[in-house]
Amino acid sequence: SGNYYNQGEIRKKELEQSCLLLGIPPSDVTVIDHRDLPDNPAVEWDTELLAAFVLRHIEANDINLVVTFDAGGVSGHANHISLYAALRYTLRHGHLKRMLLFSNTYFLLCPGCRVLVLESVNLFRKYISILDVPISCLLPRDALFILTEEETEQAKRAMRCHRSQLLWFRHIYMLFSRYMVINSLRLL
Repeated sequence: SGNYYNQGEIRKKELEQSCLLLGIPPSDVTVIDHRDLPDNPAVEWDTELLAAFVLRHIEANDINLVVTFDAGGVSGHANHISLYAALRYTLRHGHLKRMLLFSNTYFLLCPGCRVLVLESVNLFRKYISILDVPISCLLPRDALFILTEEETEQAKRAMRCHRSQLLWFRHIYMLFSRYMVINSLRLL
């Protein structure tokens, strides 16, 4: 629930406001509050427990695409990395169906859910904003999203909804981070 600083209820409301601004109604927002999955940047969550929650949510909502963090968690946040580990565990144990690559085209071996992971980049690339576009275009990836100026402003407005988390470094992040403009992803 985002309760690391005892602000869980505030952060839930901020999340709903941010999602609403992005066109996601509060009824489509699910917040898990479990004592064994604490909001803490230094705590790795139990992979099997988290995988069970994620799989249950995917199945209950007939989800066919999940976007999550990669093994670096973008910022090294242990909770972010745990999400990646849980989805990797779910795939490896056959709970989500894998895809077959043939002539640069992906084919579902059987109906299932695909997982895209957001690429973690080094600190230099992370903070060169739009200047990272040529680099990202040259490097291998399965998906590349480059936001328009209007979409970037919408993303910034959504970030500003998270007032309790807008510390000084997050303002710098909104100004200079490539993730506010460009995101490269790969299939897990």
